[in-house]
Amino acid sequence: PAPVKPPDGGWGWIVLLGCFVITGFSYAFPKAVSVYFKELMKDFHVGYSDTAWISSIMLAMLYGTGPVCSIMVNQFGCRPVMLIGGLLASSGMILASFTTNIIELYLTAGVLTGLGMALNFQPSLIMLGTYFDKRRPLANGLAAAGSPVFLSSLSPLGQVLLEKFGWRGGFLIMGGLLLNCCTCGAVMRPLDMGMKRKMEKTQDKYEAKEMLPIGGKSEEGISTTDGTKKAKKAKKKPKKGKKLLDFSIFSNRGFIIYTISKFILVLGLFVPPILLVNYAKDTGVPDTEAAFLLSIIGFIDIFARPACGMVAGLKWVRPHVAYLFSFSMLFNGLTDICSARASNYTGLVIFCVFFGISYGMVGALQFEVLMAIVGSQKFSSAIGLVLLIEAFAVLIGPPSAGR
Repeated sequence: PAPVKPPDGGWGWIVLLGCFVITGFSYAFPKAVSVYFKELMKDFHVGYSDTAWISSIMLAMLYGTGPVCSIMVNQFGCRPVMLIGGLLASSGMILASFTTNIIELYLTAGVLTGLGMALNFQPSLIMLGTYFDKRRPLANGLAAAGSPVFLSSLSPLGQVLLEKFGWRGGFLIMGGLLLNCCTCGAVMRPLDMGMKRKMEKTQDKYEAKEMLPIGGKSEEGISTTDGTKKAKKAKKKPKKGKKLLDFSIFSNRGFIIYTISKFILVLGLFVPPILLVNYAKDTGVPDTEAAFLLSIIGFIDIFARPACGMVAGLKWVRPHVAYLFSFSMLFNGLTDICSARASNYTGLVIFCVFFGISYGMVGALQFEVLMAIVGSQKFSSAIGLVLLIEAFAVLIGPPSAGR
């Protein structure tokens, strides 16, 4: 069947809001959990590297379970997968509040919550792609802004919860917050269902009119009802089996180039946010000022993502969006190279401003470019395979940079 035309608005704005919340939780939650690490180290008598594995496992699950998520979406659709994901993410954090050792934390907060967020993140991007076409770059930019917004709010909230309720109470409340993913999943209405309802309403009105005996129109009514019956019979024919994961995208040269470039990019993309604070402390910057550097990146990022999405949506930029993405990756790498010149706090602040801009540009454009390369029909398989390949880079990159 021919794909339904994206409405570029209407209910799409609610879908965009849901995608904003889920992107926020998916990217910010693994970083925000680090607020509890000092208390966990005291309670479980472990080192910093042991607790840091919680965030690493969460991110690895978010990226590595891409193909599994693609198969589930192709089999069951976006909404059911997202509702299950929301329940898994929430139950992971709730169970984590009752754990007695670090291994149990890896399995609950790491694996279970990470899997739940993965089952939410990917379908939300697929739904966003089905609801937006002309305004898709802007929609992707606004959805991507959820990451810095949630990072700047979840970290202070985690600190308040830790002080008032301890880490167990904090984990329990965080688990409750993650149930909002179920709400976001519930609003992801399949586009073809909405169109079917409209068609049925207009058909009912038409049949009601034809039922009225007005001369020769009754004969037309009979012929149209016969036609609709035949159409319904034709629709009842068994459908061909869907491909669970479409590997034919590897024959697309553009997709292969995109995957290689993203793998190389992700090796270094998360290094500055993870190592910057410790690096600043080593150069003699006070603790509070060092922590503020991450807030600068987050604040700049909030504005960079939607702005880049708007620029990418311009008529004369849209056909060349892949070049804009290439520029943003180059800009990000050059910013990192120039950071070696930062010998004092002012230099680090300037680096954070430029890194925030380039980081936001990459975040806003990455999925827009992927959809432009493979198309909306193969996007669910493409994003799953790309995220799986990126999972290895996420695991290798930061520890290698630390070495």
